Amino acid sequence: MVVNRLAGGTTPGRNSGRAIRARNPNSHPATIANVDTRPSSPDEAPSGASSDAGNAATTTEIEAMFDRLAPRYDLMNTLVSGFQERRWRRRVVELAGLEPGMAAVDVATGTGKVAEGLADRVGVFGRVVGVDVSTAMLERARRSNADRVELEFVSGDAMALPLESGAYDAATVAFGMRNLPDYERGFAEMLRVLRPGGRVVCAETARPRSPLGRLAWLWFERIVPMLGRLSSMPDAYRYLVASARAYPDPRTVAEIMTQAGFVDVRWTGLTLGIVTIHTGRRPAGDGS
Repeated sequence: MVVNRLAGGTTPGRNSGRAIRARNPNSHPATIANVDTRPSSPDEAPSGASSDAGNAATTTEIEAMFDRLAPRYDLMNTLVSGFQERRWRRRVVELAGLEPGMAAVDVATGTGKVAEGLADRVGVFGRVVGVDVSTAMLERARRSNADRVELEFVSGDAMALPLESGAYDAATVAFGMRNLPDYERGFAEMLRVLRPGGRVVCAETARPRSPLGRLAWLWFERIVPMLGRLSSMPDAYRYLVASARAYPDPRTVAEIMTQAGFVDVRWTGLTLGIVTIHTGRRPAGDGS
C-alpha cells in the first residue's frame, strides 16, 4: 500500500503557481461561490456538481436528502461499498490514534457508526461528539447509543461546528467531506476544535489510477445507480456517483488541508484506490 505525504509549509499547488501556506485556524474562511444547482423539487436530490469551493448543493438540500435516506442508510452503505464499509470505518478509527480518556469529534456522523468506534477507544472516561445536519440520521444514532455516557450526538453544520475551540484530540469525517459547500472551510473548522497536536482523519471516495482500480470504479458508477433504483430513491444515488466524481483528487485534497492549517498531511488508498484516507495534525505549537 502506497502512502503519500504532503508536508506543511510551502508547496506548489497542482493547478496553479500559488504557494500553499498554513492558515490561522481562527481566520475567516473564503466566501462560498454562488452556483445555482438547486433541485426542482424538495424530494429530488442535488445534482452533485461542484463549485469553486466545494459541493454546489446547499446545506438545506443535503439535510433533506439524508433525512429521506436515513431508514435504509446503513443497509445501502453496505451494498454500495461491496461490503467494505466496515473495514473502511475501522481504519478511520485506528488512524485517529485515540487512547482512553481522550476526546474526539466525528463530523457528518450520520447514524454514528464511526463515532461508536471512537467511543470504544476513549472509554467511559473519554468523550465523543457526533455532529450532523440530518435530524433523521441523528435520531437513529441516539437510539442505538442511548446507554453510552461517553457518546453524544448534536445537530450542527460542519461549516460552523457547535463545539468549543481546542478541546478535542481527534476529528474524523468519513464520506461526508464531499457534501460540504466549502472543503477548506470544513477542514478549517475541524482544525479549530482540535487541540495543538490533534489529528484529523478524512475518508472519501477517489478515482483510482490502476487498471483494477478503474474496474472497481466502473462497478461503482454502474451498480450504485442500479441499487438506487431498487431503493426507490434513484436521484440520491445518482448524486452519490456525481459528487464522488466531482470531488478533488487526493493530492488536491492534501493541498486544501495544508491551506486550512494542517501539517504532516498524508494519504493512503484502500480497496484498489477507490477510497482514500487523508490524515494530518494541527501544529503542536499552535496555541491560537
